[in-house]
Amino acid sequence: MITGFNHSGFVVRDLQKMVAFYRDVLGLKVMREVDATKPPLSAHVGIEGAQRYLVFVGKDNEQHQLELVYYLQPKSPDTKIERHNIGAAHVCFNVKGLDKMYQELSKKGVKFAAPLVTRETPTGTVRICYGQDPEGNWLEFIENIPK
Repeated sequence: MITGFNHSGFVVRDLQKMVAFYRDVLGLKVMREVDATKPPLSAHVGIEGAQRYLVFVGKDNEQHQLELVYYLQPKSPDTKIERHNIGAAHVCFNVKGLDKMYQELSKKGVKFAAPLVTRETPTGTVRICYGQDPEGNWLEFIENIPK
């Protein structure tokens, strides 16, 4: 029986750059770091001899975290998955003040798939957009404004 969510993860190429983005640009906090270079800390991934370093980012008041996974061994290939491919993933963040955040992130160089969209629903207004982190992982930002 599933009781809730624990974390989501992205495999990253440049761990320091990605930590800086999620911490300094998006305002998340480094919650914990795990040196998974010695068995049995990587045994569950099913890759013989895997050595990884993990950084979990999140918010103090939230249980769900984002895991940034850096493979020391074996090195990750430079293959890129387009957002419409099978296996593609994204993380969605709840936001307050999305208009302002969209403008600030745009000024900081965050690339968005399309301009911010507003939809009216029976329960209120939904503001939504898709952007990318520095390595091309897709991020969704959504603001629900009740009636």
